[in-house]
Amino acid sequence: SSHILMQNRDMKNLFFDKSKKTSLVPRGVDTTKFFPKKKKISLIKQYNIHEGEVVILTVANLSPVKGINFLLDAFIKLSHKYNFIKLFLVGNKDNDFGKMVESTARESVFKSNIHFVGKVDEVIDYYSIADIFVLPTIKKGEGCPVSLLEAMSCGVSPIGSNVSGIKDILDPFPQLLFSPGDVNSLAEKMENLILEKEDKKKIYRQHVLNKYDITIEVSAHEKIYKELLKINK
Repeated sequence: SSHILMQNRDMKNLFFDKSKKTSLVPRGVDTTKFFPKKKKISLIKQYNIHEGEVVILTVANLSPVKGINFLLDAFIKLSHKYNFIKLFLVGNKDNDFGKMVESTARESVFKSNIHFVGKVDEVIDYYSIADIFVLPTIKKGEGCPVSLLEAMSCGVSPIGSNVSGIKDILDPFPQLLFSPGDVNSLAEKMENLILEKEDKKKIYRQHVLNKYDITIEVSAHEKIYKELLKINK
């Protein structure tokens, strides 16, 4: 290869430590599309969401590496203390792992507050009703998770596991990281946000605007391509 583009800092340390032809270019999101919006009324009515209830959301395909089972366990743990929280899982659930997690949820006394939405065309509608976004990926980590950036751009309070990709994005907010696969650690972070009084939505969106807007990613790619073309002429 003439050059290697990396999406997070761990990629350099793990795979390309001795390479002189690498650049770090994180993913970006269209902040003109993903921005704080009024709650989607049709979803509020469909899921019977009442004023004062806290909606916890994840957007990820239901697979073992995404750690959805740990999120479900943490939610059930907190539901014993708080009767005003709801969990929404958006993403492909049509696999063995998804069926297993959904079966676990059906056995819970809190099953009416757990919604397996499946794949959707307009995920932004779910960001609009969400108060907390959780990305509970386990040890293998992420590249640069776009769903986390979308949620933050929409002003949703984020929580993520302390793994590759996620920890880069949440670097200014270490209090929002939890130990991957640790239900108690995740439940603690979720509880902190459930009880938080300060509105930090603008802070999370501004972080995305400053570092992860799609125009920043595009410009970085263009610069690298142009430099490579000069070298190759």
